[in-house]
Amino acid sequence: MKKTIDSKVYNTATATLIASEDNGHYPNDFRYCLETLYRTQKGAFFLVGEGGPMSRYSVQVGNSYTGGTDLVPVDDAEALCWLEENDCQDEIDTYFSEQIEEA
Repeated sequence: MKKTIDSKVYNTATATLIASEDNGHYPNDFRYCLETLYRTQKGAFFLVGEGGPMSRYSVQVGNSYTGGTDLVPVDDAEALCWLEENDCQDEIDTYFSEQIEEA
């Protein structure tokens, strides 16, 4: 997927895939959602998501909804939060080791 946002190109073909997580529903479930975190060669993070008609990636078609996909840029804080929420400790250690500290 390739998308230009605010004059910046985000491209899954040239970016590094960091982590991918789904919400546990089957792909044919209306609530299904899959998100993948990427990092561009210049260090910008973005999420690519897909989901069913009852997910955050739904698309309105007339009076109903269908599944859809989207690419969303996220800042470093949002990327770190996403990794924390999805229990991606190895990726946190790799990309955010200088931002985290011992409790």
